[in-house]
Amino acid sequence: MLDKRSSGILLHPTSLPSPYGIGDLGSKAYQFIDFLKASHQSIWQVLPLGPTGYGNSPYLCYSALAGNPLLISPEKLLDAGWLQREDLSSLPNLSSDRVDFEAVIAFKYPLLQRASERFQERASDEDWALFNQFCDRQSFWLNDYALFMAIKQFQGGSSWNQWEEALAQRRPEELQAWTQKLQPQIFQQKFYQYQFFSQWNQLKTYANDNNIYIFGDIPIYVAHDSADVWSNPEIFCLDPETGAAKLVAGVPPDYFSETGQLWGNPVYNWDILQENQFSWWIERFKAIFQYVDLIRIDHFRGFQAYWAVPQGETTAINGKWIEAPGELLFSALYNSLGRLPIVAEDLGVITPEVEALRDQFAFPGMKILQFAFDSDRINPFLPFNFSNRNAVVYTGTHDNDTTVGWFNGRSPEEQQRVIDYFGCICPEGIHWSLIRLALGSVANVAIFPLQDLLGLGSESRMNTPSTIESNWVWRYWPDALTEELSDRLGHLSEIFGRRIFTE
Repeated sequence: MLDKRSSGILLHPTSLPSPYGIGDLGSKAYQFIDFLKASHQSIWQVLPLGPTGYGNSPYLCYSALAGNPLLISPEKLLDAGWLQREDLSSLPNLSSDRVDFEAVIAFKYPLLQRASERFQERASDEDWALFNQFCDRQSFWLNDYALFMAIKQFQGGSSWNQWEEALAQRRPEELQAWTQKLQPQIFQQKFYQYQFFSQWNQLKTYANDNNIYIFGDIPIYVAHDSADVWSNPEIFCLDPETGAAKLVAGVPPDYFSETGQLWGNPVYNWDILQENQFSWWIERFKAIFQYVDLIRIDHFRGFQAYWAVPQGETTAINGKWIEAPGELLFSALYNSLGRLPIVAEDLGVITPEVEALRDQFAFPGMKILQFAFDSDRINPFLPFNFSNRNAVVYTGTHDNDTTVGWFNGRSPEEQQRVIDYFGCICPEGIHWSLIRLALGSVANVAIFPLQDLLGLGSESRMNTPSTIESNWVWRYWPDALTEELSDRLGHLSEIFGRRIFTE
């Protein structure tokens, strides 16, 4: 797919319309796929789909492999018989254009628990067989995750390294005792995952049947407070006494930040991963490719060398670069799984060594048009400087302002620099100018956030890096995807050779 001329839309499922306060995997997701098809798009790009923790960021999840229960569709639970009409008869007053995560959690988890209980009461032999098959297939991560979440709920949400020492260190007798103690809660967690992946697989099948590919996302790091770190402490750089991250991930000081960025994730113990033939990474990719068709690797440069900051530092200044065995890892992935449709997020300060690693495995890189107009004419993000077709071009990403917000936030001189490039702005607005520029570039794949297609301003931005407030909450209105919008996008996609004919 990445070697074909195509285009698509970036939209996280939480941004879909629904009456339940958050986008989900119900009817509006299917309608979005219909819109993609009618608009001659071939790709739906999503952010990581895991269960979010503090700050509701999909890049800080309680599991690298689990699905977010908040995305489960109540209407599909109703259709399956695990909810009844009266369960949905008195909906709270939830926002239609923003996700109020606290209110959604308070409303939705009791619904999911009710569905879990009804499944236990009424499930047929066939239902149980399908559930057990799912649990067996996903046992690599599901058992540890379900136990982790059940304990975390019992412990009032505290981080795993604050639990009793025997439990934090996973002593077998302690794990057995908690497994017995929390059997109902463990079942609930497994049921939520079963429902999430059942609904997601149905949606993905519908997308693929309509020639739409799902473009997923793997963050290089996982959250410290996650089932992954708790159940695999040996592959992370942790303090053996406290369980805290001994070396913390981030990026060094640069033009944008005098103190760098301190992310807080534990970095990997690559020596142990290499001794184990990278089995954890192979299983991670294998699991995620069960429910997406393409994958973007976030912070790809960390596979060549990563910035590691000692425990206790409050900024990223006092870190150091440590080389990572990226070549060995991707060779092991290739030998185990074959050539994978991977896109490298190669933004930021990228060295020749990172570019060589990317090119060795023919991974497409990313080109962001919002970055193209603030230096000289050798700027690598200007389309006439794209060195080859093996790239994915974006108007902006989930971390950028919307194109309208970006343009409006520029000084008159900076705006003129953009206008000079185009000659004039599209009558429909700057967002259509950048969309046309992306579609007309030589890059094989062009992607734009739905906010840009709708011409929305900064109030609709998905995320502002290094901030917590008001991120990940944007949603679009149900009547936003008009036939006129579909016709215009479809027309441009055909003009620029990005319609994939399947008849």
